[in-house]
Amino acid sequence: MPPPRTPRAYSCACGRPIFFRNSECLACHRPLGYAATRGTLLALEPAPPRAGQGGWREAGVPARRAPRHVRCANLDSAAACNWLLEADEVAAGFTLCRCCRLTRTVPDLSQPGAALWWCRVEQAKRRLVSSLIGLKLPVASKAEDPAHGLAFDLLMPPAEGPGVVTGHADGVITLDVSEADDARREQRRDQLGEPYRTLLGHLRHECGHYYWQRLVEASAWLEPFRALFGDEREDYAAALQRHYANGAPTDWGQRFVSAYASAHPWEDWAETWAHYLHLVDTLDTARSFGLDGERVELSYERFTVDVVAEASDPDAAGFVQLINSWMELTGVLNELSRAMGVADFYPFVLSAPAVRKLHFVHRVIHRAPE
Repeated sequence: MPPPRTPRAYSCACGRPIFFRNSECLACHRPLGYAATRGTLLALEPAPPRAGQGGWREAGVPARRAPRHVRCANLDSAAACNWLLEADEVAAGFTLCRCCRLTRTVPDLSQPGAALWWCRVEQAKRRLVSSLIGLKLPVASKAEDPAHGLAFDLLMPPAEGPGVVTGHADGVITLDVSEADDARREQRRDQLGEPYRTLLGHLRHECGHYYWQRLVEASAWLEPFRALFGDEREDYAAALQRHYANGAPTDWGQRFVSAYASAHPWEDWAETWAHYLHLVDTLDTARSFGLDGERVELSYERFTVDVVAEASDPDAAGFVQLINSWMELTGVLNELSRAMGVADFYPFVLSAPAVRKLHFVHRVIHRAPE
């Protein structure tokens, strides 16, 4: 398997392991910061003052080779951001990192639970954005790119009146931050009969709608999309009303990655996109720590390149290897989850049509940098 696009295993300058969320090494207490462009967590030391500038540099690296960084202004906020700004961002006047700049609206922190929920949402968003950057997808805020940028409005549900509707519209993702309350989210998951519901899953799904507009809608991918997912010009509101009234078709598992994906072609794309991000980030994490789905002791019937051969993709074999590694790894992870008495790690089974849709997402993402 190829090396991870977004590595997840890091070491401090003291040699101890450190993790993506950490802002301080628990062993030596050095400050830490995530350098998004490099995709790594750095141990930091104060940079020598220069022209009135302070900042930080990577610990243990000669001064002439260590670029100067500034820690995100949200480090000491409830968001507890551990990301770094690079010199060009500081020169442009930014005080927030690349991920925090995407948040256009912060929840009302005077409300009970809001600070904790904001922290949890931003933790999930940092995981999402680091993966998007690793995949070389376009990631810019509305402030930096008003026409094509991305923004997150994180809203508290009102005490009375209509609730916040999580969704996407023209580059703006709205999220009900009460989804960060574990009890509320589990209650909604049970009410909707969903096998899986997480903050990260919400964010991956909604950003799928954004990237459909950005990468597919006005491109040569649109007709192949319609041939595989269906015609997105179908009445969206009517399709969702029908889905919630009647549920998914009984054979949804033979054609879609999830029951909700059957509601409308847009939702099929967004669910498939989210599942692709699930698998690439999980496999990146597994490979970062020396785990490989190719070596697990399971004898699944493996997909062959024939399942996606009609796409004429020169990397079809690499994609199929990715899917087979995912199946084998999640089979073991599901058993480990059951050993702990918790829900399955990945409670889905991939059909051949679902794999073809995942392959389409794979191709769109890998062509995006071009």
